[in-house]
Amino acid sequence: MALARLLSRRRWRISAYPTALEQSAKAAPRFVTTSVVDKARRVPATQPSIEGIKDIIAVASGKGGVGKSTTAVNLAVALGRRCGLKVGLLDADIYGPSIPTMMKLQGKPEVSQDLKMVPMENYGVKCMSIGFLVDKDSPIVWRGPMVMSALEKLTRGVTWGELDILVVDMPPGTGDAQLSISQRLQLTGALIVSTPQDIALLDARRGANMFRKVEVPILGLIENMSCFKCPYCGQHSHIFGHGGALRTANEMNMEFLGEIPLELEIRRTSDEGSPIVISAPNSAVSEAYNDIASKIMKRLQKLGKANQMHPEILL
Repeated sequence: MALARLLSRRRWRISAYPTALEQSAKAAPRFVTTSVVDKARRVPATQPSIEGIKDIIAVASGKGGVGKSTTAVNLAVALGRRCGLKVGLLDADIYGPSIPTMMKLQGKPEVSQDLKMVPMENYGVKCMSIGFLVDKDSPIVWRGPMVMSALEKLTRGVTWGELDILVVDMPPGTGDAQLSISQRLQLTGALIVSTPQDIALLDARRGANMFRKVEVPILGLIENMSCFKCPYCGQHSHIFGHGGALRTANEMNMEFLGEIPLELEIRRTSDEGSPIVISAPNSAVSEAYNDIASKIMKRLQKLGKANQMHPEILL
């Protein structure tokens, strides 16, 4: 009942969500095209974009299917468990939310006294996703302004509390959602996830260049599905190629953060909602995630958010 009152008062009742967003489309800000991104300018960040959150990092990819969400989930848990941080996880992929499944969370979020949603929590990570608000099998058939309005509710319409870091699982591509998040959330930095495959790395380059256009620092490049180890003979097979991400990182002057192998256990634990850094904390894969999490912490310390200048995208 409390959630229904929130949605009713804020004009975005789930059953009528598309209609409510369409009615507010005229009031929604226009979003820039790539030709306008060049007009971005640097402005000082005098306060965090979301109250109580120190750093916000985006986990992004130029295309889907490279394991971006799996990487975001395991890094978020690793940042909390290994690095001792207070961590939040935002599922910004409106069309394909996967965080509820991967974090083994069900139901709808509670509502606070100030009519904000309370993030659901598991494994010590606070989570928010559109998947908590719609039926599991319901398609999200919304126009751009409706997606932007939903993202606004999932960020500032949530009582995140005090967090050291908010990990944002970005949608694939370089469109309105990515630009809007870069503009409104004052990202501390972005992680680029790719497989070693050349076609995936082409899109990863585009994703990295998009963040650079809006002056969001690139924290580094992660090579996912780097190799496959046969569980029977132990032989390593580089199914998607070898060394492509390292080569791309060097060519684009990005830090190479590490390799995550292609393993059955990663897929199984993700489907079961038990991230591998939790279910198999001593495995080689978990150590790889933990090592990357430690590198991210060092990168954030070097950036020194207090002295960062963040983008204001001119419309």
